[in-house]
Amino acid sequence: MELNYPKICIQKNGVVYIHFHLKKKRYRLFNGKRLNIDLDPNSFPEQIRIQKAKLLCAEVYKYLSNGGLFKEYKQNDVITGKLTDKEYLSAALNRKIKSSYAKAYKDGLKSCHKLLITHCNSSKIGSKEIYSLLDTYKSNTTKNTVIRHLKALVSEAISLGMESNPFEGIKSFKANAKLHKPIENVRLLLEEIRLFNTDLFLCCLLTYGCLLRPHQEIRLLTWGDFSDDIKFIHLSGSRNKSGKNRSVPVPLYIRENLIQGDKTYNIFSGSLKPYNISYFKCIWRRFKKVSKLLEQDQTLYSFRHSGAIEIYKRTGSLSKLQKAMGHSSLAVSLTYLRGLEVSELEESDMPMV
Repeated sequence: MELNYPKICIQKNGVVYIHFHLKKKRYRLFNGKRLNIDLDPNSFPEQIRIQKAKLLCAEVYKYLSNGGLFKEYKQNDVITGKLTDKEYLSAALNRKIKSSYAKAYKDGLKSCHKLLITHCNSSKIGSKEIYSLLDTYKSNTTKNTVIRHLKALVSEAISLGMESNPFEGIKSFKANAKLHKPIENVRLLLEEIRLFNTDLFLCCLLTYGCLLRPHQEIRLLTWGDFSDDIKFIHLSGSRNKSGKNRSVPVPLYIRENLIQGDKTYNIFSGSLKPYNISYFKCIWRRFKKVSKLLEQDQTLYSFRHSGAIEIYKRTGSLSKLQKAMGHSSLAVSLTYLRGLEVSELEESDMPMV
């Protein structure tokens, strides 16, 4: 480690500080706070500040020479030394939060990070601590969700310098796949929803006909996202799950139910501010209680899944389905169909492009 012994400087106003070069970069300290050293020369009378500064020089040199942790000012970037596993995970979380992920995903990361940090007493985290946390859950589906989020944080932490991988050897638990049951008579169910709530009706219509995701992509739609003739919806990469720019056609039966408003206004709230993220979840929950047509395992997402099956049945093209759904690969679309009670297929069976 390239470290020179700190030197003392005095400003015209009598304030003292020490400075040193570490890894060919100059650093200046007025006290030992950044290194958890409880010493501030400028809190003493001027006549003894030099004496205290000499003590600070010795303490700082000893601390850094022994591999003590030193980070950039008001940042988590490490200059020298090592963070604890918990500190690395916290730094990883901060980096993830600053990225352009969906709010729901960030909230999941925050929740799982808090669970792990509060559950583990030691600053060192290994597979034993991970299994201990997972044992607090009964549902394998929940366990897998926690594993998925924590693995993402650990992977980010390793890229920041964390040496151990507590998930090495830990596999996902076997869980029953959640099935969003397809809707046999979409027209009848949509009519029942129309009589219940017009916002929910439009949401379901767009979910089925445009294959958009209801809680983010559809809920946040503005009239400016539509083309002037409202025949297309254009979403930037930051507005959809795939992260890519996406344009989807709007069928005539949807356009007939649209009354175009100000381009800056949300299509549901009629104002600049959209409804909260739980808006459609709440309305759907109420609808389920009174519906006479809704079947077991049918959800709001069943409209999207039903639309996907309809496209596949009509075109027989997995590539067209992939584009319509906004999936990242053909393999994702194939997995999607397998979960919807479509006959068993292999990717090699599908049309080539």
